[in-house]
Amino acid sequence: MRVFMFPGQGSQYVGMGQSVFAVSEAARRVFEVAEEITGLPVRKLCFEGPLEELTRTLYLQPALTAVNLAVFSALQEKGFEPEIVCGHSLGEYSALFAAGIISLEDTFRLVLKRGELMEEAAQKYPGAMYAVIGLDRAKLEEIVAQAQVKGLVALANHNTPEQLVITGETEATAHAAELAKKAGAKRVVKLKVSGGYHSPLMKEAAQAFKTFLKDIPFSAPKKHFFSNVSAEKEEDPERIKELMGQQIESPVRWVEEIQNIYAFGGREFVEVGPRNVLTGLVKKILPGKVRLITIEDPKTLESQVF
Repeated sequence: MRVFMFPGQGSQYVGMGQSVFAVSEAARRVFEVAEEITGLPVRKLCFEGPLEELTRTLYLQPALTAVNLAVFSALQEKGFEPEIVCGHSLGEYSALFAAGIISLEDTFRLVLKRGELMEEAAQKYPGAMYAVIGLDRAKLEEIVAQAQVKGLVALANHNTPEQLVITGETEATAHAAELAKKAGAKRVVKLKVSGGYHSPLMKEAAQAFKTFLKDIPFSAPKKHFFSNVSAEKEEDPERIKELMGQQIESPVRWVEEIQNIYAFGGREFVEVGPRNVLTGLVKKILPGKVRLITIEDPKTLESQVF
């Protein structure tokens, strides 16, 4: 079965989306809707930057979603479709649209609101995130527990068996990062984000987002949809809406999610959007077990698939 994976924050770069915009009418329509709904200069941000503006949470969330869905729409024009969809953090909103759960307009309403709330929360409750490579989950959980003496710190993302992300208040998370280095982590990398996302620091943002979600209609998925929060296939629209409300403050269970997709029958994993971050993660989760394809535009599709 073919899986479409949609990337999240961290995959952006200035110039993203230009190639697909140039060749696909469906892709151009996605950018039009993005700008109509958000009131932001999405094309300019994606194509020209500057990177500092593009990376700002408020702007990045609609911009990256526009690129993901422009590529997706261009692939649909070619008749290249998935049976299973998933996304990493922000990318999950692209997956909701690809699964037929929410409309294109509501996708952009949601990511705009999510970006606003997350940016506000990051300013009100400063935080940080670090990727920790080379320690197992149990050991890192011990370290996180020790670091609580300095403040709030938690596990954010389980990206590969050997790569986890810690998140929380600035001082406490930095302390956990130092402890991880001392415990033998191969690498500890501070992420270029403006807050402690996927942590209790986002609690107020999550509550406000849940209220906003109430007015957005969710439909039953037309493709198999897997959730970051549960790591499972989800079918009930109200349950999916509830999970999306929790997602801002919950860990991304990417390893379990990908393993569950494989167990369900996923064998061709296609990264739809800029760069190849998710392809690299899946390669480490399911080494040698699946076909991996990265597609940023129809030209890539033709060279890798047809």
